[in-house]
Amino acid sequence: MTLKTKTIMHDRTRSTKWPIDQSKEAMIAWLMSIPAIVLILVFLIVPFILAFYFSLTNQRLISPNPTEFTGLQNYRQLLKLRVLRLDSLIDETGQPILDEAGNVTFPLEREIIRNPDYPQYAGFQNWKSWDIGNSRYSLLAGDVVFMKSLINTLYFALVIVPGQAGLGLLLALLINQRTKGVNIFRTIYFMPVVVSIVIVSILFRFIYSGDNGLLNSVLVFISAGRFTPIDWMASTTTAMPAIMAMSAWQAVGIHMVIWLAGLQNIPHVLYEAADIDGANAIQKFRFVTWPGLHNTAVFILVTITIAALGLFTQIHVMTRGGPLDSTSTVIFQAVRRGFDMQNIAYGSTISLVFFILVLSVAMIQRYLTREKKA
Repeated sequence: MTLKTKTIMHDRTRSTKWPIDQSKEAMIAWLMSIPAIVLILVFLIVPFILAFYFSLTNQRLISPNPTEFTGLQNYRQLLKLRVLRLDSLIDETGQPILDEAGNVTFPLEREIIRNPDYPQYAGFQNWKSWDIGNSRYSLLAGDVVFMKSLINTLYFALVIVPGQAGLGLLLALLINQRTKGVNIFRTIYFMPVVVSIVIVSILFRFIYSGDNGLLNSVLVFISAGRFTPIDWMASTTTAMPAIMAMSAWQAVGIHMVIWLAGLQNIPHVLYEAADIDGANAIQKFRFVTWPGLHNTAVFILVTITIAALGLFTQIHVMTRGGPLDSTSTVIFQAVRRGFDMQNIAYGSTISLVFFILVLSVAMIQRYLTREKKA
């Protein structure tokens, strides 16, 4: 047998064994993927399918009554809005009737909402009212608490996303300098991240306390006794901003580290070229640093947005949605309705609406931060 014949036979043998080896590798890959696939099915896909099914029923956690299919009733009750116009009460002469304070009086809203002659207002609750001239316009909602929770969630996200991302970038720019002792500051800024958010929430509940809370004590000391202590968690005007400040302080460290990684991936030769062109610090940031951080910025904005919209732990530990639902959020309402009130169907409906909200916001955000082609 010649050398050429041996080579041809060896190539044929190798070519026939290759598909077998490839199929074995594929089988091994699928076998190794089975645990992850099972976890995804059990904890993601199956719960999502069940949530969609329960949202179309009247399912309760514990109930002797059989489950009934209700269609989109839960969604209509959750999302329906209507405007009610009330004209002022008038006397025999056609003039508006005034109360003792000299204000125009209007019919009671509940007399119309509960009146069977007005079925279009059945099941609604008053959310907000505005007086314009001799008319009162009332915004009615099927679920006022959910609407308040939705507004609170969006308010929290609109403030915390740019604020936390900007603060993290500022800290990253500061500690990116090659100065002595910078590692100590990195550690200090990152330390709150490794502490459980539950522990942080409990600590800040004492810090914000109106009775000898640390924050009030510091403010009284700084103002030389002129500051009047307040209970930060008991006021509708300060509860949510206080939670925002605590949340930003706890999570800014991780985003600082991500920003820092993005800064260190920018080639230093670009800054050298900017120095040669005579660029100042602002121009370097605008034309070198920020374009180099594009992918990092997209990642940070998306992750902060998802975390902000999913605000729950701080609310559950610190305020339980109060005072007067001023800190209630969508996720908190989903858990409260689904488990505390045992209304699995309504809790599932809120969860699906939240999923659509997060998906929509993430897609819009991704579109706005896309890298535009030249």
